[in-house]
Amino acid sequence: MPTYEYKCTSCLVEIEIEHSIKDEPLKKCRDCGRDSLQRLISCGTNFSLKGGGWYKDLYSKPQGEDPK
Repeated sequence: MPTYEYKCTSCLVEIEIEHSIKDEPLKKCRDCGRDSLQRLISCGTNFSLKGGGWYKDLYSKPQGEDPK
């Protein structure tokens, strides 16, 4: 499930919420109770390559390793 960041334009609290992409964006702030939450656009992701398949430079073997 994706994580969304929200900021309240009234009390300026920032929160992260996990909910389905199909769900409507939240509007009501849980701190001040006003309908002033706005979903933020995030600048980062949690994308991480793990295992022996592919590396961050898109090659299947670490640099410097001779192909056999």
